[in-house]
Amino acid sequence: MENVITKSIALDNLGIKNAIVRYQLTSEELHDELVKNGEGVESSLGAIAVNTGEFTGRSPKDRFIVKDDITKDEVWWSDINIPFEARKFDLLYIKVVNYLSEKEVFVRDSYACADENYKLNIRVVNEYSWSNMFAHNMFLRPTDKELETFSPEWTVINAPGFMANPEIDGTRQHNFSILNFTKKIALIGGSGYTGEIKKGIFSALNFILPVYKNTLPMHCSANVGKEEDTAIFFGLSGTGKTTLSTDPNRSLIGDDEHGWTEENTVFNFEGGCYAKVINLSKEQEPEIFAAIKKGAILENVVMDDNGTVDFADTSITQNTRVSYPIYHIDNIKTPSIGKNPKNIFFLTADAFGVLPPISKLTPNQAAYHFISGYTAKVAGTEAGIKEPTPSFSACFGAPFMPLHPTRYAEMLSTKMKEAGVNVWLINTGWSGGQYGVGRRMPLKYTRAMISAVLNGDLGSYRYEDYHIHSVFGVAQPRSCPGVPTELLSPRATWNNDEEYYKVAFKLSNAFRHNFKQFEDVASEDIRRGGPQRYAF
Repeated sequence: MENVITKSIALDNLGIKNAIVRYQLTSEELHDELVKNGEGVESSLGAIAVNTGEFTGRSPKDRFIVKDDITKDEVWWSDINIPFEARKFDLLYIKVVNYLSEKEVFVRDSYACADENYKLNIRVVNEYSWSNMFAHNMFLRPTDKELETFSPEWTVINAPGFMANPEIDGTRQHNFSILNFTKKIALIGGSGYTGEIKKGIFSALNFILPVYKNTLPMHCSANVGKEEDTAIFFGLSGTGKTTLSTDPNRSLIGDDEHGWTEENTVFNFEGGCYAKVINLSKEQEPEIFAAIKKGAILENVVMDDNGTVDFADTSITQNTRVSYPIYHIDNIKTPSIGKNPKNIFFLTADAFGVLPPISKLTPNQAAYHFISGYTAKVAGTEAGIKEPTPSFSACFGAPFMPLHPTRYAEMLSTKMKEAGVNVWLINTGWSGGQYGVGRRMPLKYTRAMISAVLNGDLGSYRYEDYHIHSVFGVAQPRSCPGVPTELLSPRATWNNDEEYYKVAFKLSNAFRHNFKQFEDVASEDIRRGGPQRYAF
């Protein structure tokens, strides 16, 4: 799977002068480099373990888009898409390339989008070898023949050691991630968290594909069955996107970023997976556990002196991660393209414990829940959180969506109707009470619900088969193969109607309050897709 390239390249055209360029190193070479330089430690599983430093996650308030002729009228400017002056970008860019000049840098040519018709060539310039190894894992890998004529369209310049001066450079603090659509550059500095690299290109594609290619970009995972039926899983971090799409009975297309084309195909943007490993176990998630071997990178995990990883230890961060090339998973679709989407799953970890573990959505409800992008934060995940807190991220990926959320929702709605897909809301969160009282829905039952949908076992949308939830209006199945019937009704699991409805109304109010920002542009049908009952 590896390329063996000896050629070197110059970076003068980027303004990086007299650098020692380590070009297109293999995964094995980068692994050895990391160990030799002390940037990483080999774990007992063979994967290299690194510490990303000050930042162990993305920094959304430090993500900017250059406001220029291309973006000024298209981007939804907000506290998510923060404008950056073109002049300030140019000055900061010069500082960064001067910083990288005369240093050893690691350069990788790669591409995004598995469908040839949408391919985006990318050159990644990294200050650190492990960032370059991450790029090897996460982007698609050109063949030697493709590299002979490779011409980058976008460039990622990644300098974690460079610290901006906010007063001079126009940033909020010393770290930054800036997209420039005119110059086709993602400029990243001050943060070693590798997720900024992949999400920078994802954000760029979330603009390019809908604006220029009439293709819907999606923050989702996807897999395909033996009958060539594609399933799509939307969800925020920690809801089970990677886990549930990695299924031994279905071929994985990808775990995080996809496009849905006019031709009704779904293609992976990436060449790898970036999975959370908090509490990972071989028994619960065997495919992901087996992917952690030489060639993979563990981030911010805690190991003992023998290199044994304690996946339950979150003393560095709750956001412990592994990146690995997709071929570390045995059952994958090659190329990473699926056709004929049949089912879409919206995943949410409802820490209030009031949403059904599975429910079927009407098209209007699907559009409403897509725009809402609900999950919940629980105590311990962020400083200051003592009880469940609703968290809404439009399109299940607001931090990466440059356009107004309704643009994506309308595209999804159209595609759902054209393809005749079924949409399901899956609560991978709490049952029998909210966080601290109830318990997390066992993974084996969530898997059984997903399998029942994919096998066509849940029957048609009839009163005999479904109960309409009295607060949220969604249709919850009355029975499901492999799942205890009492688990399907969240109210029944609480055994306390008064307390259940009090919390259910609290969450429905949060939905309605969040949706007010979209009401002016959402149709009446979409507005009616939300909770119809609420407390005053």
